Amino acid sequence: MKGVVLAGGLGTRLHPLTKVTNKHLLPVYNRPMIYYPIQTLVNAGIHEILIVTGGNNAGDFLRLLGNGKEFGLQHLGYTYQEGEGGIADALRLAEHFAEGEAVCVMLGDNIIEGNVLRAAQAFRKQQVGAKILLKEVKDPQRFGVPVLEGERVVKIEEKPANPRSTYAVTGIYFYDSRVFEIIKTLKPSGRGELEITDVNNAYIQAGQLTWDVLDGWWTDAGTIESLLLANQLVAQSGANKLDVGAASVRQGA
Repeated sequence: MKGVVLAGGLGTRLHPLTKVTNKHLLPVYNRPMIYYPIQTLVNAGIHEILIVTGGNNAGDFLRLLGNGKEFGLQHLGYTYQEGEGGIADALRLAEHFAEGEAVCVMLGDNIIEGNVLRAAQAFRKQQVGAKILLKEVKDPQRFGVPVLEGERVVKIEEKPANPRSTYAVTGIYFYDSRVFEIIKTLKPSGRGELEITDVNNAYIQAGQLTWDVLDGWWTDAGTIESLLLANQLVAQSGANKLDVGAASVRQGA
């Protein structure tokens, strides 16, 4: 399994902080934001990683991360997304990097308390389809929201005004190689983007999507409020040490 960190976009919700830099290069406590998703992948036993970035500050990632030596990596790949075509459009750029293997995809502003090792191990055994990680939140309308029937996710609704559950789909996804064929069939949403929710719903329709609930805290850092929260959580929990943890997940299907 290979890892993909999506770190593009203009970060408009974080203006003026992102007028002169990429959102994922902003500090979260004592490290740049991008460090956390990379370390999460490494902790899950994934050592072939691609960074998808964009905007005017893409070169800063290379200066900061180099070949990934700080994370114990021998090589770190980079590719460039032109414009803002959405999460699925960014993932599309990883097709040649994946070379037919499964991928674990992380949004670059996602920060967790533990790790996703158990979820990664479960997906390796699953072999086909997709797996998403869910987390109960106070404001699910900000995220993709799963519609649950018993232990099954029957649909995911993107940023619904009236969420049908209190869970959010976190920005951590596992996909088999078919994900790139699915992306090629997508049409832009009303926002003009290729939505990752449409990818997940395609796997649901095929009966090939499983889910886990992530233990420990999770936050994105895409708004001023959530960036502040991420700093507080990391500082208070000691997650800034980026140690390999053993956070568990509750499995479902």
